[in-house]
Amino acid sequence: MNGGFLLEAIDLAQRAVEIGSDKQAEDIVLLDARQACNFTDYMVILTAESDRQINAIRDEIIHSLKQSDVYPRHVEGDASSGWILIDYIDVVVHIFAPAEREYYHLDSVWPAANPVVQIP
Repeated sequence: MNGGFLLEAIDLAQRAVEIGSDKQAEDIVLLDARQACNFTDYMVILTAESDRQINAIRDEIIHSLKQSDVYPRHVEGDASSGWILIDYIDVVVHIFAPAEREYYHLDSVWPAANPVVQIP
C-alpha cells in the first residue's frame, strides 16, 4: 500500500478532501472513525452531482495518491450505481450521488466518529 513516501492516514484523508473540493464535490465530510469502528481510521464522504463528476473525483484521487506511491486496496462500485468506495485500509473514501448519499446517510451510521472537516 504505502511505498516510497510514507503518507500518514490523516494526510491521505485530507488529500482526498482537497481533491473532492477541487473537483467541486459538495457536502464533504472527513470523519475520525478510530473510536467508532475497527476497520478504518478515517472516512471521507462526499457528494458529486453527475456520473461524470463521480468518475472524475475517483480518477483524480487514485491518480494523485499513486504519485505518492499509495494504492487502493480495493475500489468498489461505479458512477451508475451512485456510490463508489475507495479503500486505502486506514482511509475509506465514499463518493456518492445525491440520492444515494441521502438514502444511506453514512454520516450518521457511526455516531462516535468525530468530524474533522466539514465543507458544505
